Amino acid sequence: MKSNENKTERIRELTKLLNCASEAYYAKDREIMDNITYDKLYDELEALERETGMVLSDSPTVKVGYEAVEELPKARHEKAMLSLGKTKSREELAEWLQDQTAILSWKLDGLTVVLTYLGGELAKAVTRGNGEVGEVVTNNARTFRNIPLSIPYNGELVVRGEAVISYSDFEKINADIGEEEERYKNPRNLCSGSVRQLNNEITAKRNVKFYAYSLVKAEDADFHNSREEQFLFLQRQGFETVEYRKVDKDTVVEAVGDFEHRVEEYDIPSDGLVLLLDDIAYGQSLGTTAKFPRDSIAFKWEDEVRETILKEIEWSPSRTGLINPVAIFEPVELEGTTVSRASVHNISILRGLKLGIGDRITVYKANMIIPQIAENLTGSDNVEIPGNCPVCGGETEIKQVNEVQSLYCTNPSCEAKKIKSFTLFVSRDAMNIDGLSEATLEKFIARGYIHEYADLFHLEQYKDEITEMEGFGEKSFRNLMESVEAARDTTLPRLIYSLGIANIGLANAKMICRYYRDDLEAMLMADVEDLSSIDGVGEVIATGFCEYFQKEENKARLQKLLAEVRIAKEEAEEGSQPLSGMSFVVTGTLNHYAGRNELKEVIEKKGGKVTGSVTSKTVCLINNDIASSSSKNKKAKELQIPILTEEQFMEQYLS
Repeated sequence: MKSNENKTERIRELTKLLNCASEAYYAKDREIMDNITYDKLYDELEALERETGMVLSDSPTVKVGYEAVEELPKARHEKAMLSLGKTKSREELAEWLQDQTAILSWKLDGLTVVLTYLGGELAKAVTRGNGEVGEVVTNNARTFRNIPLSIPYNGELVVRGEAVISYSDFEKINADIGEEEERYKNPRNLCSGSVRQLNNEITAKRNVKFYAYSLVKAEDADFHNSREEQFLFLQRQGFETVEYRKVDKDTVVEAVGDFEHRVEEYDIPSDGLVLLLDDIAYGQSLGTTAKFPRDSIAFKWEDEVRETILKEIEWSPSRTGLINPVAIFEPVELEGTTVSRASVHNISILRGLKLGIGDRITVYKANMIIPQIAENLTGSDNVEIPGNCPVCGGETEIKQVNEVQSLYCTNPSCEAKKIKSFTLFVSRDAMNIDGLSEATLEKFIARGYIHEYADLFHLEQYKDEITEMEGFGEKSFRNLMESVEAARDTTLPRLIYSLGIANIGLANAKMICRYYRDDLEAMLMADVEDLSSIDGVGEVIATGFCEYFQKEENKARLQKLLAEVRIAKEEAEEGSQPLSGMSFVVTGTLNHYAGRNELKEVIEKKGGKVTGSVTSKTVCLINNDIASSSSKNKKAKELQIPILTEEQFMEQYLS
């Protein structure tokens, strides 16, 4: 007969296997097992669930219903949740332990949730909140990937744990969000927003998992005065617990080192470790301070900071003329990689750090990813701000915008601006020419193959030279030519956007083109006052548009382009324009549309427009993450602008 531990493991194994089979069959149109095998395994799972009383939330034998609520109700915790005392010293952990044994486990970085089971069924789930009162998220917790909905234990059971989203799932979710500024900053923020949703269908799609770390209550159960026995008990109920090791003062330092060695590859966010006394009675006898329990302590990871020497400041120009300072320093190892450069961002930060060549500086990786300067230990402040652009030699000037000083190249013909301009021209939202990276464009410009945009449509004359270039060949050249030919068919908004006019994005270009019904001549004749009257354009955009076309060389550049392309007029949908005059903002991930650009197209074809920021003119903010604390949500609430899910928007405005 199988032991309870083996039965639990078999339930997990069958659940995973049957779910994989269902996904393959229904989502990928392929079979990984025949129906007879599936039914046999399904029956085995059902029998084990009946026998053990354990049913996992993702079991194919249950279907969690989706439900939306108006708001998340509040609930008071039966036992207040205190914070933990902290240390960054391993030796202090050993001293703290004295002659006791303890459980050393990951301190997961997600959202703390307290689960209550009654009669073997999940009855309530509440977030930590302020430690005394939290939000009820029972409906959402039922969609967590790995919690048991039913457990063998029939008494009242209360367990604390961490709801988390793995790094790999976090990256997948962010990859579906096109705009950099709209992406989630870290897995913890995403998890918090996912768990606190008003619609648990969204929670279910975020792949949230729950790891138990503390048994608060289990009446009449005997744990032999051991926290480890509580962990084992929870595992027998079907919970996944945080990974742990049993340690004493002689082994704790080594164990911390082992965890630290693995944290870089650990897929679940962790900001440290927790040390919990194994002896329950002794730990409880220690009581608490005003803020912390005395039976446990947290160990926090220190930021990996390295000292190095600043060798130089590299000045990097962009398409707009902005010249960014980049610190180049002696290479150091940070978070497993070698780094030797870090952006300083602008003149204000450069001066604030008092950087000088030869200075001793400390560097770290923000969010374990982006190299940054932490501190200047010397402060010689001898970096000279270049008076000339490092690319074209043109004069530079320091401009101040919102109290931030930045350096700009004043030469309109700067080669760096040219390279960046060509990069924008061939980008996906512009002319969409594949095969032309910035490095390739730089080579083409240097060799004289392209001087202006229209030249990109005549690269075939340099076939012999290009196919001999490193990284190119007959096939690469053929693919490039096919992409160039495909780019000849475009729309006027894309063409306008591709020109790189200051402050003109694709959305602005669409507004202007729609207003003038794709009449390019009328657009070029318009003055600042005319353009400013277009809802959503404004004086800054209008001025940039007019100033660009006031220059004869820009008009000539456009005329040459027009001779190379075929412009298809974007037809409005037949019938009325139900969204005419309405302004919307779209943010976050979408469920029914491939991305925000697709939804934007739908809105624009119905006469509406999509802007990047919430204002008093915004009709509604479309965001599936209604409970998010993002700046757009906060602004919408401040202005009393409705925040609608994708489904609510479709029902109100597209049906």
